[in-house]
Amino acid sequence: MADPFAGTSLGPLMLLTGSANSRLAEEVAQRLMIPLGDTTIERFADGEIFVRINENVRGRDTFIVQSTPPPSDTIMELLLLIDAARRASAARITAVVPYFGYARQDRKDQPRVALGAKLFANMVTTAGADRVLAIDFHQHQLQGFFDIPVDHLYAAPVITRYFREKELFKPVVVAPDVGAAKMARGFAKRLNATIGIIDKRRPTANVSEVLHVIGEVEGRDCLLADDMIDTAGTMTEAIQALKARGAQDVYCCATHALLSGPAVERLASSPVKEVVVTNTIGIPAAKHFPQLTILSTGDLIARAIRYTHSNESVSSLFD
Repeated sequence: MADPFAGTSLGPLMLLTGSANSRLAEEVAQRLMIPLGDTTIERFADGEIFVRINENVRGRDTFIVQSTPPPSDTIMELLLLIDAARRASAARITAVVPYFGYARQDRKDQPRVALGAKLFANMVTTAGADRVLAIDFHQHQLQGFFDIPVDHLYAAPVITRYFREKELFKPVVVAPDVGAAKMARGFAKRLNATIGIIDKRRPTANVSEVLHVIGEVEGRDCLLADDMIDTAGTMTEAIQALKARGAQDVYCCATHALLSGPAVERLASSPVKEVVVTNTIGIPAAKHFPQLTILSTGDLIARAIRYTHSNESVSSLFD
């Protein structure tokens, strides 16, 4: 297949992927109308990861698609692919990380703790990446952890487009905690909705308690918006709090569906109408449940890669 970008100054575009979410990478390749690069990713008997790029990358503008959810092998795959491309003389290397792991370790809020997000950023840079393209960092300041350009995309246009078609009744976009208020405000603007906030406290990690619901929710459809769902403790507490205060239908949305531990059981047994997430993380069939809807970010990522490769602005993707 001919490369539609072969005439650019950076040389032809090459798209590679690790094993974390190869289905998303295949969709991106289809939308770009280029083949996915041939790689070998194997493990030795002791579990050590071996990576080889089976095509010539010399002088090519190389994009490596790899989300980094647990286990940390996904991070090692990404670093090895970057290193292999750099040593093979790629013209430019962009790490496309739809879900950036360790993002919650972004500050020193306790004595003697590591800044995992900064360490990960350093590793990506040291491995040889020239740019990073990611979707919905847990905190926006993560962009400042890199000493290389970062294109930070938002899944909001993908998610709000879906909910606009549902025509919610007197919609209220509710932030499940104060940290998600900015994201909820953006969703509310796009959906012409009012905003609410759940006031909660977190006694220990992955445990939350709802104290108050700020905003008018009685008799209205509510949309809980957050950047990720991990164990779903926050979401299920918020769903129950909204229903207890007279909300009509309660929907949840999040960009990154980690769905760890009891998350699937909690959400499936909750009074939620629908849980809408994206495919930044591959969700195995075992974690699917009746209320789950998965939206694709393939077109968003493909357009960002196309604009980056052609040296065009990606800001139009924020609309």
